[in-house]
Amino acid sequence: MPHELANTINDLGKAFEGFRAQYDGKLGDLEKTLSAIETYLARGGLPGGGSSFHGDVAAADVEYTKQFLSWARSGNDADLKSLGVRNALATDEDPKGGFLVPEEVESSIDRVLAASSAIRRVARLRKISTGTYKRLISQGGCESGWTTEKGSRDETDTPTLREIAINAMELYAKPKTTQTLLDDAAYDVGAWLQDEIETAFADQEGAAFITGNGVGRPKGILAYDTIANSSYAWGKLGYIAGGHGTLLNNVDKLLDLQHSLKRAYRPGAVWVMNDTTWSVVRKFKGGDGNYIWNPGLLTGAPDILLGSPVEIDDFMPDIGADEYPIAYGNFQRGYLVVDRIGTRVLRDPYTEKPYVLFYTTKRVGGQVIMYEAIKLLKIATS
Repeated sequence: MPHELANTINDLGKAFEGFRAQYDGKLGDLEKTLSAIETYLARGGLPGGGSSFHGDVAAADVEYTKQFLSWARSGNDADLKSLGVRNALATDEDPKGGFLVPEEVESSIDRVLAASSAIRRVARLRKISTGTYKRLISQGGCESGWTTEKGSRDETDTPTLREIAINAMELYAKPKTTQTLLDDAAYDVGAWLQDEIETAFADQEGAAFITGNGVGRPKGILAYDTIANSSYAWGKLGYIAGGHGTLLNNVDKLLDLQHSLKRAYRPGAVWVMNDTTWSVVRKFKGGDGNYIWNPGLLTGAPDILLGSPVEIDDFMPDIGADEYPIAYGNFQRGYLVVDRIGTRVLRDPYTEKPYVLFYTTKRVGGQVIMYEAIKLLKIATS
């Protein structure tokens, strides 16, 4: 028996060595392949990698970026006009003209806007090429019933449909610099313009998604009529009263707010509040003495409150009488942001000499599209 056991162990050892040799080779090949892909991406060999581009479309992008930055420095637009993109965003009634910013600058603007605005991060986003986005929303109302094989089938009600129309409003910024700086070859015009636009657009847009009145700007979630959730009606946002006239001091109200949202909307639902309110909520403890929130598991991931992510948006109001400092909902289904494709720049060296102004515009809209998918907490007794 000891001899047989020794032979068995020896056979197992040989089998393992063969297995390891086989898969070590495969892993080595995989590592080489990944390394080659990383090198290829870093050199721009694949679309989107590195700073070099290949192919006719990418080459055109590079040429456009080059001519755009040259125009920004000198104002000479002859070469840029020849690329055929002047007035690409203008409507029939818009005589202002201008040039679209390069694609890589615009995508960076979108990323910073997403990082700054919680609503943009969590809402549904839609790119449009016209000035208005229209969509039909079903309010339900389709009836059904039981019947037998040969029984009669009465006509049922049809669903109630509502058309929503979201206009892309014009958002603008006017960063300025001197011609002397523009003439300096070491001055990174593209990076400067990108940074200026990002900051200006992020602040304006973030505020509008929360409190905008819908006149010349998006309509924010706190601009809608509200109603106690027990009496919810379409066209208004339901709220749960916090139980105190000026404070948020009842953890059970957060549970009530969470359960005021229909179960169908809870997967994907998030909390939205400003950092001051979050500092209050973080101190709440359950009956077992433990905090009711949990930190995000990954770096940069949102914290978790009662099983749902927390998104911080400092355009939400502070806790105070009759304020709505917390929203909870499925914003992917409840709020829609529309972006008209393209960001346009007009160069103005005349209005504020010796400065050169870059009048920059983009068009964006937003509004609630599913009222029952978003609920609010109100600082009030009822």
